[in-house]
Amino acid sequence: MKIVVLAGGLSSERDVSILSGSKVAAALRSKGHQVVLIDVYMGYEGDDFDTDRLFAQNYDFAGDAVIETEAPDIEAVKKSRKNQSAGYFGDHVLELCQAADITFLGLHGGEGEDGTVQAALELHGIKYTGSDHLGSAIAMHKGVTKGVFLNSNVPTPMSRLYKREFMGEGYLDSWCKFPCVVKPCSAGSSVGVQIVGDPEQFVAAVGAAFRYDDDVLVEEYIKGREFSVGILGGKALPVIEIIPRDGWYDYENKYQEGATEEVCPADLDENIAKKMQAEAEHAFETLRLKVYGRVDFLLGDHNRLYCLEANTLPGMTPLSLLPQEAAAAGIEYADLCEKIIELSLLK
Repeated sequence: MKIVVLAGGLSSERDVSILSGSKVAAALRSKGHQVVLIDVYMGYEGDDFDTDRLFAQNYDFAGDAVIETEAPDIEAVKKSRKNQSAGYFGDHVLELCQAADITFLGLHGGEGEDGTVQAALELHGIKYTGSDHLGSAIAMHKGVTKGVFLNSNVPTPMSRLYKREFMGEGYLDSWCKFPCVVKPCSAGSSVGVQIVGDPEQFVAAVGAAFRYDDDVLVEEYIKGREFSVGILGGKALPVIEIIPRDGWYDYENKYQEGATEEVCPADLDENIAKKMQAEAEHAFETLRLKVYGRVDFLLGDHNRLYCLEANTLPGMTPLSLLPQEAAAAGIEYADLCEKIIELSLLK
């Protein structure tokens, strides 16, 4: 097959996406496919563009992709593009996708995960991996996700949504339960997330979160063990437990080797594990998601489950959770990539 892997983009998870895309492209090439790895924002900037040649050469823009300890400077990325138009798609990206049998979305966060890229590809008649534009949009916004969970009896922490447009004197006084968690509504990889312990920290954290998003979700802090459940073809994979060696599961602990211990299958009572898998499948279906994804949980006192959110394009880096869960189910990394394509072609 001819496959385009889209990576990069303009989200705070740009570096993660590039590494994910690199690994996916290499795995698919090992299976005999012709694969072009392209930065969705930068596109192909050379003067010698030729679709057939790029597929024949297995064009790859990424080189030795790495994830730094901090999120990338997106304004610097924008300034570095040769084509300084306001458009999101770089030069020749859509041409390459239209020439492929399918486009594998190696994007994370931002336009790559909020449904806008999916909608654009659909309008161009381009087949792509993962959930459609509607499910992606619902799951990307943590406030909307929370409302869907509450209406569908998915267990989730108490929360409140704050909007930048309503900010004024006394607006933040409605929250009085500490500690709590402050999250930008549409950022991923825990970018902009803070755990705060008092009203002064709370005001500062909400202000910082507004740098990433116009909507901010505040949740009660649940002390407990952290888990994730991958979904493939609507069915739950083995549960994985996430144990940061220091602090909590923030951006650095997610992507720096050795910073976090992951245990899969998780050391859980079988009944609790099955309940978590069932709730993951329920959440996945409730959010109208398709093909694959990942649902995150906390296990609090008295083995009470709390569903936090769903990820529609989980990381595919060497440290990512979904590939580890698939491996525990006997699915090798390259086979996982092909299975995602196979299921996506059935949409």
